[in-house]
Amino acid sequence: MSTPQTPAHPKRLVRERDDRMVAGVCTGVATYLDVDVTLVRLVTVLGAVFGFGTFIVAYLVAWALLPQD
Repeated sequence: MSTPQTPAHPKRLVRERDDRMVAGVCTGVATYLDVDVTLVRLVTVLGAVFGFGTFIVAYLVAWALLPQD
């Protein structure tokens, strides 16, 4: 039986400085989830339009709370 390997660096949710449009929140989330940043940005915009501002508030909170890379 082999022991499970732990990653050398655990994943951290941070605001990225590279490839950001406003604050780097979407880029950080995309990096953390290992998905394309365009998909995260599209979901954010659709959530802001159809979510009656809930995503806007969540984005602002993430901007304030997430550390920069």
